[in-house]
Amino acid sequence: MPNYTDVTEFILVGLTRRQELRLLLFVVFLIVYMITLFGNVGMIILINISSQLQSPMYFFLSHLSFVDVWLSSNVTPKMLENLLSETKTISYVGCLVQCYFFIALAHVEVYILAVMAFDRYMAICNPLLYGSKMTKTVCVRLISVPYVYGFSVSLICTLWTYGLYFCGNFEINHFYCADPPLIKIACGGVRIKEYTMMVIAGINLTYSLSVVLVSYTLIVVAVLRMHSAAGRRKAFSTCGTHLTAVTIFYGTLIFMYLRQPTEESVEQGKMVAAFYTTVIPMLNPMIYSLRNKDVKEAVNKAITKANLRQ
Repeated sequence: MPNYTDVTEFILVGLTRRQELRLLLFVVFLIVYMITLFGNVGMIILINISSQLQSPMYFFLSHLSFVDVWLSSNVTPKMLENLLSETKTISYVGCLVQCYFFIALAHVEVYILAVMAFDRYMAICNPLLYGSKMTKTVCVRLISVPYVYGFSVSLICTLWTYGLYFCGNFEINHFYCADPPLIKIACGGVRIKEYTMMVIAGINLTYSLSVVLVSYTLIVVAVLRMHSAAGRRKAFSTCGTHLTAVTIFYGTLIFMYLRQPTEESVEQGKMVAAFYTTVIPMLNPMIYSLRNKDVKEAVNKAITKANLRQ
């Protein structure tokens, strides 16, 4: 029988073991984190104060920004602390809490992206019914489901993580508490956790991605039938920004969670995880603002109003 050991804390290896790179990585990720906070909080404020951004698409976008802020904040501060600290520890309870919020927020985000795809389908394929169907009440209900479902599923997943047993190796080869590296160092309860992680990730990614793909297949068909070239360009521009965000986020999650945890996959997963926990939340407001005429106009109006008040 394995000699199980009571766990009080874990050691987080971090992004690298090389001392000379830690200060550089700290500066880079601190800048990325500050841009993430500024960009996403700014997007939320802009959507709430701008009259021209009071549509379902921007309502859902504000929630995407909200989730991105918390997804990044769940991981990045601890990562920054460990890059400068010699004692890179996290308590057992803190590890489970971090796992819980990461899994919850990741599920919320994939389903918000699916809801946004459905919203674009309704706007482009059913424009005459869009205003009556996508009411404020409907939008609130659509956005509530990802939160309720995501935090509920995460509770179940975290309980399975709590069922892992350890035999003295408490060194997590990662910069936050993620399921694959935890499974890799566990010596009990591994099979059920590994199986459920891959099944739940597979089901949710497949289902939410199916909604996105079906919605955009119908959108492409509808756009190609449009007689107006300007209308086609506007539809493809709006949808292109969303598809860019979807491709980046889904691609990194699939790479991370739909593979059996091995030493090689865990090491590769650190780089991928750094991308989707810090870089993607920073990129999302840029993707949606730089290619969006309405957001640019709202920013210009907000700046003009601010200058007039001075």
